[in-house]
Amino acid sequence: MNRFSPIYLALFLAQATHAEDLLDIYQAAEQQDQQYASAKAAYRAGIEKLPQARAALKPQINLTAPLTANYFKDHLSDQHASYASAGYTLQLTQPLYRLQNNIVVDQAMLQLTQVEAQLNQAQQDLMLRAAQAYFDVLLADDNVAVSRNQKIAISEQLAQAKRNFEVGTATITDTHEAQARYDLAVAREIADQNDLDVKRRALEILIGKPMESLAGLRDKLTLPPPQPTDMAQWVDVAQKQNLQVQVFKTAEDIANQEIRRNNAAFTPTVDLIASYGDTATSTKKPGFGRESSSGEVGVQINIPIWEGGLRNSRVREAVANREKARFDTENIRRQVAQNTRQAYLGVTSGIAQVKALEQALVSTQSQLESTKLGQEVGVRTGVDVLNAQQQLYSARRDLYAARYNILLNQLKLKSASGILAKNDLAEVNTALRKPGDPAPSTSAPPKAPAKALPGKPDASKSGDAIDKQTDTMPKATDPAKAKPPVRKPVPKRPGAAQ
Repeated sequence: MNRFSPIYLALFLAQATHAEDLLDIYQAAEQQDQQYASAKAAYRAGIEKLPQARAALKPQINLTAPLTANYFKDHLSDQHASYASAGYTLQLTQPLYRLQNNIVVDQAMLQLTQVEAQLNQAQQDLMLRAAQAYFDVLLADDNVAVSRNQKIAISEQLAQAKRNFEVGTATITDTHEAQARYDLAVAREIADQNDLDVKRRALEILIGKPMESLAGLRDKLTLPPPQPTDMAQWVDVAQKQNLQVQVFKTAEDIANQEIRRNNAAFTPTVDLIASYGDTATSTKKPGFGRESSSGEVGVQINIPIWEGGLRNSRVREAVANREKARFDTENIRRQVAQNTRQAYLGVTSGIAQVKALEQALVSTQSQLESTKLGQEVGVRTGVDVLNAQQQLYSARRDLYAARYNILLNQLKLKSASGILAKNDLAEVNTALRKPGDPAPSTSAPPKAPAKALPGKPDASKSGDAIDKQTDTMPKATDPAKAKPPVRKPVPKRPGAAQ
């Protein structure tokens, strides 16, 4: 039994390190999301409109079977009698010409198209909500990591400010400034952690189960521009294929059919009528009971003449509803065009923004190292270092958000065009880390090497260098246990108080 323990251990570790990706989350949401389940139920209800409409064109067969007790009395002759009767009548009605029923069938076919578009829209909406919730958790987790790293860096600066004040090389102002920044960093970390918990709960509601670990983004992303690259083509496709536009356009067509139906409600109808019946009566007196049978076949014509103005009122109502549907369709077209432009620009400008933020991250990292060197030689203060750190971590936050926004805008652009499918989620899923991928690098991001001043150490090799933006956090330095750096005594300025 012991010889199999390594296998069991390997299987356990593989399961423990499994991270759910975007497709896993979407598949779970397909089974558990209540909004999508409601849309599927609405679809199942909507497709029943067509068989209901077609049923009005088919024969209607009714069977009646009365059983009655009768009493008769003649007041002139003072004769009376009581008897019972029973029978049945079988009646068949076959519509031959009912224009209104034909129009109802046309409406039902349009309603079937509408509910199909609504279900597809609900599915695309689920894809977007799954991606949004997934990346919200990743971004919130990244923000917690940034807050924690920033708090660690500020705590080190606070410890250094306290040491410098103790040896007389800095004022108490630097210590107070560092303490204030540290307290704000602690508050920011608490807020980011709370936001992460909220985003996790939102994702768990979507998938209907406790959330496991999620696969994060790769360090290097391939961000191609939208194809085609012409925004006008995307807008044109969206106005024709967007599912919301299709739903509203179909509603407008149904409203047109409703006008026809109300006009046809007062046209003549022709039905084929056939019936057969059998009746039997019985009395207490023998010989007085009898049985009879009857049958008939014919054509029945019904011509409405006057309904008190009902037809005209219903037609006016249907015309007004058609106008409303037309305005709603135009409004949704404009909204879809705007959403398509916004998503397209979000992708194209987002790609440029990510490149700019990556360069900004390199620049702010170099600025921080240079500011630290300036503090070493006395041309920069602790406040300058804190400001440089703030710019660095702000750039990291912005870069994280920009990367996720590009992926979301790619999905939104395809959804606005009505072409979003599961394959598009699979394409975005390739941007996530897979099991077996190398762990994220913990080294600092690439930056221009800072030139060390004569007699001073290279800041790029300093232990205070900030780690690269990853989920791996450096251990915090306890300000109380930090060892003061070895420094040369600073000579007092001439005229200073002894």
